[in-house]
Amino acid sequence: MEHTVRMTGTLDPRESWEANGCTIAKSLDVVSTRSAFLILREAFWGTTRFDDFAERAGISEPVAASRLRELVDEGLLEREDYRDPGQRTRQRYRLTEKGGDLFPALVALMQWGNRWLDDHGGPVELRHRDCGEQVEVQLTCAAGHSVGSNELDLAKHRRR
Repeated sequence: MEHTVRMTGTLDPRESWEANGCTIAKSLDVVSTRSAFLILREAFWGTTRFDDFAERAGISEPVAASRLRELVDEGLLEREDYRDPGQRTRQRYRLTEKGGDLFPALVALMQWGNRWLDDHGGPVELRHRDCGEQVEVQLTCAAGHSVGSNELDLAKHRRR
């Protein structure tokens, strides 16, 4: 079964906008590396400490330090002091609202990878705590209707 993504509408992106104005391009400038996505994944799963980010994301400490600094600078994570009894003060990292808003994008990547890149459907899945059903990302319009990729129109954004 062939599935074609086709959008129509009032805006032809090939003629009327430049890549540097595209918010997808701007988003990738903020979270532009594999290690940044993996650190965000770990933050969503509750990781807060530097050493744990490096270990769980499978990256070196210098890379972890660089990515964490970038994510803090972009406002996706914030640093917070903490102190274990008998230890020196250290910093932990917490997601900000801006960082938390990336969760559906990460879940969409996970969902896509589970479908297309793993013969067994991925190593983990997300389940709704209340009913136990699997969670999936889907497009909806502001009225709450599910929307398929062939039901989209590309239109110039209405400024508020």
